[in-house]
Amino acid sequence: MKSYWVTWTDAEGRKRVSVVSYNKSSAEDRKEQLEGEGCTDVEIVETKPSERPDVGA
Repeated sequence: MKSYWVTWTDAEGRKRVSVVSYNKSSAEDRKEQLEGEGCTDVEIVETKPSERPDVGA
């Protein structure tokens, strides 16, 4: 099973990561939503179900 997290940079320049993991389709929907809100560097990161991506914060 694959899990996907969404990472982005908010309007104040802070790196963010979603608090939940998504399936691929839902992650793509969330990415579109964030881009529509003006967020930058929006990425979908594939991980194992028990892992979270490191955003370097």
